[in-house]
Amino acid sequence: MDDSKYEVSHGADISIVETGAKQSSGGGLLENIQARYAKVDPASYLRRPDESGTQYWGRRLGSLKPVELLLAEYANTELRQYLNWWQLTFIGIGAIIGTGIFVLSGQAAAQNAGPAVTISFLIAGIASAFAALSYSELASMIPVSGSAYTYAYATMGEFVGWTLGWDLVLEYMVGAATVGVGWSGYFKKFFGLFGIQFADSWTEPTVIWEENPARIYYEEGHAFNVPGFVVILLVTIVLCVGIRQASWVNSIIVVIKLVVVVLFIFALCGFVDRENYVPYVPPNTSGDWHFFGTPGIFAAATTVFFAYIGFDSVTTAAMEAKNPKRDLPIGIIGSLVVTTVLYVGFCTVMTGAANYTELNTSTPVITAIEAIEVRTGKSWMWLKVITAIGALAGLSSVLLITMLGQTRVFYSMAKDGLVPSVFAKVHPRFKTPYMSTILVGSITAILSAILPVDLLGNMTSVGTLLAFFIVHCGVIVLRFTRPDVERWFKIPGGKYLFIIFPILGMVICVLLIAVAEVSTIWRLFVWMGVGWVLYFSYGIRHSKLHRDPIGRFAEVHAHVEHSNNEAYPVQDYDYQNRS
Repeated sequence: MDDSKYEVSHGADISIVETGAKQSSGGGLLENIQARYAKVDPASYLRRPDESGTQYWGRRLGSLKPVELLLAEYANTELRQYLNWWQLTFIGIGAIIGTGIFVLSGQAAAQNAGPAVTISFLIAGIASAFAALSYSELASMIPVSGSAYTYAYATMGEFVGWTLGWDLVLEYMVGAATVGVGWSGYFKKFFGLFGIQFADSWTEPTVIWEENPARIYYEEGHAFNVPGFVVILLVTIVLCVGIRQASWVNSIIVVIKLVVVVLFIFALCGFVDRENYVPYVPPNTSGDWHFFGTPGIFAAATTVFFAYIGFDSVTTAAMEAKNPKRDLPIGIIGSLVVTTVLYVGFCTVMTGAANYTELNTSTPVITAIEAIEVRTGKSWMWLKVITAIGALAGLSSVLLITMLGQTRVFYSMAKDGLVPSVFAKVHPRFKTPYMSTILVGSITAILSAILPVDLLGNMTSVGTLLAFFIVHCGVIVLRFTRPDVERWFKIPGGKYLFIIFPILGMVICVLLIAVAEVSTIWRLFVWMGVGWVLYFSYGIRHSKLHRDPIGRFAEVHAHVEHSNNEAYPVQDYDYQNRS
C-alpha cells in the first residue's frame, strides 16, 4: 500500500493521484486552516516518526473526516436510495408532531407558562428555525447519514463527533422511549372512552419522577408499561423490513394526524372561553422562577422544544434519498414551517377550551374536549375518538422516524469503527441496518416500559439543544474552511452576514439550556461522561481512520462490497515500517 493522495472530482468519486502532487504552501492563517480541512491524504492520519505517543493521541482527538470521503460514501452506499422531497418532508412532519403537542403541551401550560405556552412554542420554533437553516446548508453540502455526528466529525474532529453521536443516542433513543410512554397514555384513554378500563399495573411506567425536589421512586402497583413496550417492538419490525415500507407507513400516518390536528382546531375554535386566557401569563407565587411568570415561559420553551425534535431526523435518511442535496433542505424547512403553524393554532385552542390548571394530564387534548362538553352540555364523543386515534397514529409515526434516525446514526458510527461493526451490517434482502435496528428497538422498548415521560422528555430536549449548538458551530467552520465545496442551499446573508443566523441560534440554545432544571443538566453531564468512557475504552482504539486510514480510503475508492457483511481486514500501519 503506497502513500497515495486522494482527491474528489465533481463531488462524487475519489481519484488517486501521485504522492508528489502539488501541495498548498504559504498564505495567511485562513489559507493554512483551509489547507488543513481540504487535506485528503490518508497517510496524514498515521503516527509521524518524530511524534510522541501523547502528541499522536492528542492529534487523533481532533482528526477530521474529509468531506470528500463522506461524499464518496454516499455514492457507494449499500442502502436503497428511494426517498424524494415530499417523502422527506413527511418524515420531518412525522417525527415532529407527536408527544410534544399531544402530551407535553398541556403539562408545560399547567406547570410553567399557563396560556402563554403558545409563546413558548414560538420561542422554541424560532430556535428550531435557526437550527433548520444550519442543518439545511450542511445537509446540502454533506448528504450522508449520521446527522450532527457526521457534521461534527467533518468540522471539529473525531472526539467532538463522538460526543455528538452519543448525544444523538439521547435525542433519538431516549426520545422514542418518551413517545412510547405517551402512546400508552392515549391507548388507555381510547379504550376508556368506550368504558374499557386497563389497570395501571401494566399500562404505566415502573417508576415515578419528581423534579422539585428531584427524586425517582417506585410506584407501588406499577409493574411494566406493556403497551409502550409492544408498540416499539412493532415499529422495530417495520424498520427492519425496509425503508420503502417504512416510508409509506409513515406517509399514511402523517396524513391521518394532520387531518386530526386541523379538525381539532376548527371544531373547537368557536367554543373557547376567553376567561381561560386570564391571566395570560400567570404570576409566579412559588418563589421558583421555573414556575409561571415571564421566566416560566422560557422554562416551558425548554420543555416544549421536545415538540420540534424531529426535523433534524430528515438528515439521518440522507443516504436513502434520491437527490439529497436538493431534497434535504426542502424536507427540513418545509416540515418545520408546517408544524409551527399547527402548534400555535393547536395550543391557542386547547388553552382556551380548558383552564390551564386542568391540563396536567397524560392526555391534555382529551381533557380540553371534556371541558367543552361540561360547558356546553353536549357530547363530543366523536371528536374524542378521532383525536385519540390521531394521537395514537401521530405518536406511532414519531416512534418510526426517531428510531430510524437512531439506527442510521449507529450505522454511520459503525462504518467509522467507533462502535462495533455489527451495527453496520445491512440485510441482504431488505437493505436495512437490521442489527442496529434490533438492538435500538430492544433498549428503547425497555426504557419506555420503566421510565416516566417527564424525566425522559427533559433529558431529550437538553441533549438536542447541545446538538443544535454544535451544528451551528459546524456551519460557520465549513463556510470559511471549505468554501470550495458545492452547496445547493446557503444560509442567507452573503459571505459574512450569514454568520448572524447561526450565532443567534447558538445564543438561544445556550439560554434554553440555562433555564432547564439543574438536575436535568447534571443528567446530561453524567450521560456524556459515560459516552466519553466508552470512546476512550473502545472508539478511539478501533477508529478506522487511525487503525487503517489507507485501507479505509481504498475501501470507498474501490467500491468494495462485502456480500458476507464482514469487516475488511484491519492493518496497523507505522511510518518506520511502511514501504
